[in-house]
Amino acid sequence: MADSTGAVKHILLAKFKDTITSEQIDELIKGHAALVNLIEPMKSFHCTHGYAIRFCEAELRGTNVSTNNLHQGFTHIFESTFDSVEGIAEYLVHPAHVEFADRYLPFGENMIVVDYRPTKVV
Repeated sequence: MADSTGAVKHILLAKFKDTITSEQIDELIKGHAALVNLIEPMKSFHCTHGYAIRFCEAELRGTNVSTNNLHQGFTHIFESTFDSVEGIAEYLVHPAHVEFADRYLPFGENMIVVDYRPTKVV
């Protein structure tokens, strides 16, 4: 049975348009990471991009070792952590997030968003 308390993850898988530059992507990542300092319910942010893992608080790099090639063109994963589902709702309407999303959306070709509460399997 799922636990109704504890951290909630907000995951965004992004597929950018071919016309976006790596500099523009870096600026979007920095903008997304900056939201942690602007939106109280957002507790942490991590991202992967390309096939290198980049945790935005520290430069940790690794390579994708998957051999199944099922990424469907999605190249970036943005993971934010919140204390509650209500925190995600507050984040989504926060003016800083709305402004960020307005800048991000024109560069996106496709996205998938999933919110979930990690549960321990015993």
